Amino acid sequence: MLSVAIVGGLHADARRAAVDRLLAEVPGSVALHHDLATAVRGTVVRTIRDRTGIVSAGEAPLVNDCACCALREDLVPELERLAEDGLTRLAVVELWDSVEPKAMAEVVASAGLRLTGVITAVDPALVLPYLGNGDDLADAGLAAAATDQRTVADTFARQLEYAPVLALATSEDADDEDRALLAQLHPTARQVPIGDGDLPGRGDRDRESWFERRPAEGPELTGPTGLASADSAPGRSPLAEAAFGGFDVEAAAAAQHPACALLPAEADECGVSTLVWHRRRPFHPERLYAALEDLCCAAARSRGRFWLADRPDTLLHWDAAGGALCVENAGPWLASLPDAAWELVPPVRRAAAALDWHPEHGDCCQHLVFTSPGLDRDGLELLLESCLLTDAEYAAGRTAWKQLPPAFDSLLEV
Repeated sequence: MLSVAIVGGLHADARRAAVDRLLAEVPGSVALHHDLATAVRGTVVRTIRDRTGIVSAGEAPLVNDCACCALREDLVPELERLAEDGLTRLAVVELWDSVEPKAMAEVVASAGLRLTGVITAVDPALVLPYLGNGDDLADAGLAAAATDQRTVADTFARQLEYAPVLALATSEDADDEDRALLAQLHPTARQVPIGDGDLPGRGDRDRESWFERRPAEGPELTGPTGLASADSAPGRSPLAEAAFGGFDVEAAAAAQHPACALLPAEADECGVSTLVWHRRRPFHPERLYAALEDLCCAAARSRGRFWLADRPDTLLHWDAAGGALCVENAGPWLASLPDAAWELVPPVRRAAAALDWHPEHGDCCQHLVFTSPGLDRDGLELLLESCLLTDAEYAAGRTAWKQLPPAFDSLLEV
């Protein structure tokens, strides 16, 4: 049965190296790649290659003037054709630079195909430069559509945080700070090396010596159900194992949803810190709005959920990278819903709320996480505390809170 693994990431050299490694290690594997750079000419170029080179190439027309739409329309039929042929064991979907894995993973899974891995390839030395790059994708020649308003930083952050596996390129420029930053940004990710065979001057000789160092037997590889994978094999590299390890689309989506996201924990290592700031009192909208620039620039990456006094029933999503902030309405807090509506809420959301339930405010809270080298933890905490309601404002109650100036209307497009 055909397995499908997605490999993405803005670090193009690392991504290509990871795909090449998989093609070299997994017999019967091919890589599909849609080059969206040609979209300005009205088409998307598709190539299929194996370890020896290009097997076939073709073009897909733009759909709704959107290169990503064309990718979605063309990808599934190609994967279905490979599955029907029965000659391909692993189809590696190599995403174009700015394409995010979440959308493609959901497309593949909804088609009934067997998605067994989602991997983001990373050069550790480039993590901080990309997180700090607030340029629009369009200005960098990486926009996936004419209406694409994403930045390099926020796109890279989502690519990094969605994938449960990070394929790490060997980089002489990476240091302990780079590695600590990567670990704190996505502490639950499995990090696997792309392999020394990808370095100049090495190759099969090092690959063979690597396999010789592997034990003849090892633990069984298990997928998301806990069952041993039929594709696990002793001696296979961690990267190849990850391509067959299994992937749960619904669990991955829940892990990114602001109401129940698996946010990083407190950490401080090699000059990199993560501050977890959790409070029960709502923000004053005007004071928080006035502090946004300082808060966004205080850390390379910050995210989480927050609570505004003038919108006490609304869960708001905080997502900042590259000095820019995206604020989104993520729906109601569970505390604001009638009991009958709870049955319509996914179990993972109810479980997350129950773990953090407050007798007065329910799940309403501030839960923000800031990660950066050289983080001024004390200064950041003082600034955040100054944005909360004062004792007198808090004591006035919800009716008074709702009368506060709605400073966030412009950000929330009200």
